[in-house]
This record gives sequence, C-alpha cells and structure tokens, in this order.
Amino acid sequence: MTRPVIGVLGASGAVGRAAVRELRLLGHTGLRLGGRTTSALCAVAEEGPAGRDETVWADATAPDGLRAFTEGCDIVLNCVGPTYRLRATVALAALAAGAHCVDVAGDDPAAEDLSGPADPARDGRSAVLSAGALPGLSSLLPRWLARQGLDRATALTAYCGGLETCSPTVAHDLMLSLSAGGADGAAYGEALAAVRGGRRVPRVLRADEDTAHEAFPGRVAVQPYLSGESERLAALLGLDRLDWYNVHPGAAVRAVLNLLPGRLAAGDDPDGLAKRLIRAADLDLAGRKPFYVMDFTLTGAASGAPTTAALTLRAASSYRLTAAVGALAVDAVLRGDVPAGVHFACDVLDPDTVVGHLRSHGAADLRLTGAAAGVEQVEEGAL
Repeated sequence: MTRPVIGVLGASGAVGRAAVRELRLLGHTGLRLGGRTTSALCAVAEEGPAGRDETVWADATAPDGLRAFTEGCDIVLNCVGPTYRLRATVALAALAAGAHCVDVAGDDPAAEDLSGPADPARDGRSAVLSAGALPGLSSLLPRWLARQGLDRATALTAYCGGLETCSPTVAHDLMLSLSAGGADGAAYGEALAAVRGGRRVPRVLRADEDTAHEAFPGRVAVQPYLSGESERLAALLGLDRLDWYNVHPGAAVRAVLNLLPGRLAAGDDPDGLAKRLIRAADLDLAGRKPFYVMDFTLTGAASGAPTTAALTLRAASSYRLTAAVGALAVDAVLRGDVPAGVHFACDVLDPDTVVGHLRSHGAADLRLTGAAAGVEQVEEGAL
C-alpha cells in the first residue's frame, strides 16, 4: 500500500520541526519537508529514519516554489506565517495541487478566502484551520472539560500564557492581530470584552499589571481578551458568561505589548518592533525555565446541584502543543475522520483523542479538579 505524501511547510521552524516529530510519533514517515533553508531542512530529515524524508525548497511568498512543493502531496501541513498576511495562500496552493490542507493557524481570514468557489468540498477535499494551541486547543480543552462531571455548563473562566521564546512569526502575528485576524476584516479579538448573557459586552473586565494566579509562578500581568474563537465556544456550550485572560509572566514582553498600538499607529517599522518583542522574550526567559499554562474553570450543574470542573494544562512549550494538534489533524484527515469542506480544528477533532495524545506522549501535564477529578478517578478505577 502506497503511503500518503505529507508535506510539512516550514519544517525547520519552531512549530514545523516539532510537527515533524509528532507525525513520526503517529507512524507517518516519508515526509516532504519544505522551507527556505536547505541545511536546516536536512538537519530535520536526519532526525528521522535515514533516507525516508525528502527536502524541497519552498517559500509561501513565491508561487512557483509553493507550487513545486505542493505538487504530488496528498496533504499539506502549513506551519509558516505570518498567518494574517498569508491568509489562505498555502491552503489554496495545496488544494490546487489536489491535496488536503491543515493550517496550524489560518483563523477566520483563511476561512473567508476558502468560501464560495474556493470551497474545497467541491472537489471532495478538506481544509482544517486553527489546528494549534491558541486557537485550537484553547477551544478543544473546554469542550472536553464540559463532559467531565457536568450536566450543563453556564460559565467559563480561562487563563492562558507562559514564558518562552518568541519566534518572528509569532511576533509579526501579534502585531497584525491588532487590526486583522477576525471575521470580516476585524481585529482578532477585543481587549477587556467578555461574554455576558450569551453575547459580547465591551469593556466589562479590567487588566491587572501585577497580580497572582495559582496556576502561574510568581507575579503576572493579566489582560482580558475575547476572540472570535472564544465567542463561538460560548455559543456552542451555551454559556451565559465567559471571561478570558491572556497571562504575561514576563515584564519585558508586557512592556513592549503595551507600546505596540501606539508605535504602530506612529508608523514604526514592524520588523524593528518584532525584534524588540523577540529580545524582550529572551530577556524575560533569561535564567528561567520556559513553560506554558492553560487553566480553565467551568461552572454549571450536575444532578441539579451547582458544580465546578477545572483543568490545568502545563507544558514546556506552546510550540509543541501547536505541533501536536496540527499533526493530529493531519492524521484525522488521512483516516477519513474529517468531512470535505472548511473546518476549524476544534469542530472536527475528537477531544478524547487529543487529550490522550498529549498525555501519552509527554507533551503536557493535565490536572483535573472539582467534578472533573471525580470522573477521572471513576474511569481509572473501571480500567
């Protein structure tokens, strides 16, 4: 039986390299590794079975190079950015070559580009977007948690953030998200907004530059932020309230983030600002161990009584979390578990499979408390 050709674009980057490892863990070999630096691609190929992977020069901003990379692929996993500049560029190239596509980001702008005549369902193909940590896992985990000891969920409080290096792609996407990334040309989300009564309410929460949270070491800054993904999550779970906080354990990064809107409005060079973000992340990380945390608390009811279920995920890297979700999305498409058309990963991936993979392969530590802990103890006892 011929193995499917899986192309990983950006295979030598922070996410791409981890995604190659995750695909190998899932049993996929003979990968096509794409990127702009041949020596770096060869180094990734050498980590796998000798001679099994191929390396192909590819640049998402060069149509000819992208076409040469996607031609002959059965599915393409896109790990390059900036996301909000590329939109559906890679997905459209993959689909034109007759391949499925998974994008670790993409979000609403890419979904809009793939609507209408570009809909992959017309050719029986699938495009899975937002197959990363945030967005992606940020919606999958609360959906999974809602099934752990709750009959009904009414409110969610989330705290997500960490201390780790900042890649150039992440730095540029952070800046672009201030004016892009959401539906219909809007920004990716709205600071200080929250869900109340099942709908978005502006400026209902406040930022705190110096506080503590039990899931994070030391003092942190928290920034309320409501994204389109979080709004869709609230609607799906039927939540009355949703409070989402981005957590910044590093003072240097937080200081640069506070400056970004004003500096961009003043016309500062985005490349220079990206370098400032990268340096700030390195400064915050100096002498400290990198980490990433996602903390969720759902309140609701079970057997007619008020109940709380909580989950705290701790990982060494959000990049590996993104890689794991992306690889699982590729695997799901190849197994035929994803219908044709455009989907967000959180809508088509099985949360149990994702949680099981993260745990069994050491990508993250997941701790449950409240009603959720009781459910897990029962399940472990049944085993």
